[in-house]
Amino acid sequence: MNKLKNILNKRLGFMALLVTLLWVKTIIAYYWDFSLGVSNPLQHFILIINPIATAVILLSIALYINRAKISYIVMGVIYLLESVLLYGNILYYREFSDFLSFNTIAGATKVSKGLGGSAANLVQIHDFIYGLDFIILAILLLTHYIKIDPQPMKKLTAIATTFLGIFLFSLNLTIAESNRPQLLGRTFDRAYIVKYLGLNSFLAYDSIRTVQNNQVRSEAVGTDMDDVLTEVKKNYAKPNPVYFGKAKGKNIIVIHLESFQQFLINYKVNGQEVTPFLNSLYNDKNTMSFDNFYHEVGQGKTSDAENMLETGLFGLPEGSLFSKLGSDNTFQAAPAILGQKEGYTSAVFHGNIGSFWNRDNVYKNMGYDYFFDSNYFNKTADSSLEYGMKDKLMLSESVKYLEQLQQPFYTKFITVTNHYPFELPEEDNDGFQAPNTNNSAVNNYFLTAHYLDNALQEFFNYLKSSGIYNNSMIVLYGDHYGLSNSQNPDLAPLLGVDTNDWSDFNDSQMQKVPFMIHMKGLKGGINHSYGGEIDVLPTILHLAGINTKQYVQLGTDLLSKDHNQIVIFRNKNFVTPKYTVLKSSDGDPEVYKNKTGELVDLSQNPKLKEKVAKWQQYVNDKLKLSDTINNKNLLRFYTPNGFTPVDSKEYNYQNEIQKLVATRNDLGLKSTSVYSQNNNKSTTDLYTTDAPELNGDRSVIDSWSSVLKGKNDSTK
Repeated sequence: MNKLKNILNKRLGFMALLVTLLWVKTIIAYYWDFSLGVSNPLQHFILIINPIATAVILLSIALYINRAKISYIVMGVIYLLESVLLYGNILYYREFSDFLSFNTIAGATKVSKGLGGSAANLVQIHDFIYGLDFIILAILLLTHYIKIDPQPMKKLTAIATTFLGIFLFSLNLTIAESNRPQLLGRTFDRAYIVKYLGLNSFLAYDSIRTVQNNQVRSEAVGTDMDDVLTEVKKNYAKPNPVYFGKAKGKNIIVIHLESFQQFLINYKVNGQEVTPFLNSLYNDKNTMSFDNFYHEVGQGKTSDAENMLETGLFGLPEGSLFSKLGSDNTFQAAPAILGQKEGYTSAVFHGNIGSFWNRDNVYKNMGYDYFFDSNYFNKTADSSLEYGMKDKLMLSESVKYLEQLQQPFYTKFITVTNHYPFELPEEDNDGFQAPNTNNSAVNNYFLTAHYLDNALQEFFNYLKSSGIYNNSMIVLYGDHYGLSNSQNPDLAPLLGVDTNDWSDFNDSQMQKVPFMIHMKGLKGGINHSYGGEIDVLPTILHLAGINTKQYVQLGTDLLSKDHNQIVIFRNKNFVTPKYTVLKSSDGDPEVYKNKTGELVDLSQNPKLKEKVAKWQQYVNDKLKLSDTINNKNLLRFYTPNGFTPVDSKEYNYQNEIQKLVATRNDLGLKSTSVYSQNNNKSTTDLYTTDAPELNGDRSVIDSWSSVLKGKNDSTK
């Protein structure tokens, strides 16, 4: 015992203690909180040793400081930062199944403003383990079991310690390369770097790549667009003449269904439909519904879905394009295209703050005329949840602005109540009984989805009673998964699958989200074509009578006979009408039959193996093309005929009410707003909602006259 005490009372011994504690809790996180796909004894060995090298290198920095107290303080600060990074990755992984990147950390302040206390919902009971080391260190220091070593450290010893860390890292990298050749030279999943080299190495690697990407962006030239335009031309799918222009001149209303997955459609819990209204809409003769439609988001999740919807380009391989590039990039986005080609007024309605996902800047670059964020709605203590205003309140309050927009309008409504952790106050539940699994998030997911369904029915009732419905095409889509892969095993029994039989194929099937196009006289039905969010923009534009041939879009019209049915996931997995292709833990493809979920042995099917390789190359090329366009901001070098690049300086979302009034006054009798067509009378009283916050008091929802009096005239 005395020998151990003597070791710990040496500066090098104290550093060794910190390395050991950091190593122990990192290993716990690897095996308990992360899913790294470790498949053989060598990978287990690499996983166990990889936290040591970088911890030794970083903590050895303090050994070069002669003054003992400062040296110990520096070690403590480094240890604290390493612990924060580890736990930050744990929380982030629970929500996104991914690791903190340089861009994620750099953009954390932009997102954190809208997150509120959501991180607290990711905390689990066993997390006390990750803070236990600080209690141990405090006790050892306060009882003077460990004392500060006043002896100066020899420079040679400090250098030797650093080189020991470098040697260990080189050994780690060598072993890793033997198991996974070209680990750093080829593009792998982020989990590969963590599995083989650790969290510190991943963050350093990602940071270096980020700097390199910025350098590439600055060196881009106009001729870089030549190859892009060649590929886009080959990718183009001409519109279906039956549907082209079917919605010409119609209002386009996009409803963004937060975290809404396809399996909810027509699903019952305890004999009760979870989403009865959406079910009726899904099966309506005036709705074109797609049952093989997938989300294709990456880390940007909701913002990635918006980006694909608006621009026809994929999100980034890491981080959010909105947060990283959205303030500066040039877009050929739906609001600008519809506005310039067909005279559409555009607006977004969202019950969260405008800076969430950097929307207040991105929307300007996309050409949105109006952005009504939380500042334009009545906010009370019980009107909002963590991610913004409850859907029933946001939708009901939006109509006072919607009725003022000049028609035709292109509008997007972003719902938020069906967002993780899926918490719904008891008073907002109409009596729907959730399932009773051991996972509260799974149970609550059905409650918030049911609430969203009720909110949508109220909104549709208003659209019909106000007359907007008859002159509108309504597009509804799920933005991304709600329940993550880690929660799917708890959901499995509800879907008739034994938890032990749940597979990666089942996880891929859970990435299906609804996509519906509803319009009176559309001639709808259930469309079995395979597609994803990247295909939404060309589909909408063709319905509106705008040919997309000259625009840079990587998706294809879902209604076109030339539509490409390979669905691309951001992690390079993909789905075809017959097969689902996923990367295994060793990087080789796993091919499943869509009809049966059966795993195909490619060694027994060389022709299919060749096809899979070709499909994979197509997927890789398409994602690479999108990344090149985005990272280099290449659209600044190309302007389609008749299109004017958006100047963000022309947009200001601080005085939306005054802008609405000024526009209507300028147009006078030519005003096409619903308000004007209703003899300058508000239609808000046609909106019926059972939102408990209102207690039947319609005065809480402002009429246009009360808005003009300044009740909600925010200057943000």
